[in-house]
Amino acid sequence: MRPRVRAFGPQFAKGHRSRRSGADPLDTRLHELDELVGAYPNYNEEEEERRYYRRKRLGVVKNVLAASTGGTLTYGVYLGLLQMQLILHYDETYREVKYGNMGLPDIDSKMLMGINVTPIAALLYTPVLIRFFGTKWMMFLAVGIYALFVSTNYWERYYTLVPSAVALGMAIVPLWASMGNYITRMSQKYYEYSHYKEQDEQGPQQRPPRGSHAPYLLVFQAIFYSFFHLSFACAQLPMVYFLNHYLYDLNHTLFNVKSCGTKSYGILNGFNKTVLRTLPRSRNLIVVESVLMAVAFLAMLLVLGLCGAAYRPTEEIDLRSVGWGNIFQLPFKHVRDFRLRHLVPFFIYSGFEVLFACTGFTLGYGVCSMGLERLAYLLIAYSLGASAASVLGLLGLWLPRSVPLVAGAGLHLLLTLSLFFWAPAPRVLQHSWIFYFVAALWGVGSALNKTGLSTLLGILYEDKERQDFIFTIYHWWQAVAIFVVYLGSSLPMKAKLAVLLVTLVAAATSYLWMENKLQQGLVPRQPRIPKPQHKVRGYRYLEEDNSDESDVEGEQGQGDCAEEEAPQAGPLGAEPAGPCRRPCPYEQALGGDGPEEQ
Repeated sequence: MRPRVRAFGPQFAKGHRSRRSGADPLDTRLHELDELVGAYPNYNEEEEERRYYRRKRLGVVKNVLAASTGGTLTYGVYLGLLQMQLILHYDETYREVKYGNMGLPDIDSKMLMGINVTPIAALLYTPVLIRFFGTKWMMFLAVGIYALFVSTNYWERYYTLVPSAVALGMAIVPLWASMGNYITRMSQKYYEYSHYKEQDEQGPQQRPPRGSHAPYLLVFQAIFYSFFHLSFACAQLPMVYFLNHYLYDLNHTLFNVKSCGTKSYGILNGFNKTVLRTLPRSRNLIVVESVLMAVAFLAMLLVLGLCGAAYRPTEEIDLRSVGWGNIFQLPFKHVRDFRLRHLVPFFIYSGFEVLFACTGFTLGYGVCSMGLERLAYLLIAYSLGASAASVLGLLGLWLPRSVPLVAGAGLHLLLTLSLFFWAPAPRVLQHSWIFYFVAALWGVGSALNKTGLSTLLGILYEDKERQDFIFTIYHWWQAVAIFVVYLGSSLPMKAKLAVLLVTLVAAATSYLWMENKLQQGLVPRQPRIPKPQHKVRGYRYLEEDNSDESDVEGEQGQGDCAEEEAPQAGPLGAEPAGPCRRPCPYEQALGGDGPEEQ
């Protein structure tokens, strides 16, 4: 009878025949198995490793582009909808015909209050939310809240608009803080994937040299802000293609306007209460809002599907394991760092200048002189100027890092001084090119300001354990500045320009003072980041690694402990006693310093 061959393929059938011929079956099987699953004869390990890390680098670039595009679409939809909504609700005829006595102006004021006031409390919860959800998921949830705000405009009522505006205000600081953290982390990961051979030689626990990721950070921040500043242009598409067809010309809307520019006060004093020639049909409004909703949903999908994680899973766990109490306290404890204290005026000015460009200049100078129908084109000029000038942030690759910030501040200083003496006449279009030129120049200064600040923070604070705290502080101060602008919207234009000028001079002076301190070798005092504690233990704030001491103090304390622990070496696994171990709460309640006193 012919022996049965197992159905493992011709190689094993051949092995069966060789066994009958007298060959060693074990050697034959091993040889055949090596031929089947062994290494490819032309396999080049270095080439495969190079290809692997090239794919990783392309993935990082994809993450940066996806986050930049998602942020641009989100902010563009938000600004475009809010602008269109406020113009429609401003018109008396639209309010009376569409909504009767519902009180739309009161609802709009409450909505703006929710958007501008709620972020004041963001410093209390933003780091906790970013650590709890993770950087990517915090971005996704915040973009989803922006989409929720868009969806509530299908049914404009107090109980839909105001709660969604409050939710939006809560998401502003977490979104942009996580965005800044995300771009900084991508630059660090790109450095790791570009210098993987050096990482292998140094070991996985060795940190790269300080400032090594700075060139990549400059490039990624330039890309991000080139996209982000385009959101101001995207926000004008509903105005250009829809709302401008319903607006009166400047002779009607500016009929009672007597003064513009530096002589004006408030927001468009004397502006006509009716700005719409005909009322847009509800069907057309629904179509426009549906397009905006689709774009907001697309931004959510971009962040969800194309943005990779900012940290490895083990890193996410370590970031959460420092204790929620420490996470809550650390943004406040970073105030002891003199670098942050010196940069606070720049943070505030960064919020002032954006709001001034979008409201103070465009309304008090541009719309007051050229009419509401040219509002969109002014903001498009600002947007294109800022987007193109974001590439100038790459000058930091060859010039000192202070050059972009100081150059942007100097440009804004010249423009602010010029605006002090400029009072254009209403309903005059002869020199309209000057308005577009000034808007574009202001955008250049804004781009240098934003790109320089975000890059500077990523260079000064490159420890991944504290980046989310730093960007939270930065965007929180921006939110405070926006709230101040909201409160002072009725001030005269000269007062607004004076506040802007004083803040700008203080910001530039404080920043140069900080750079001078760093050049003198003054070491900043940073709060100590506690080590991750993966065990569930109570009273984490009483453990040895507390965030209330600086890095220098912690190193000194560790050195003292190392000297005292050497002669006290005990059995393996024994817990060190003495002053180097913080007594547990039970020992503190008994009044002792540790087990050695019992």
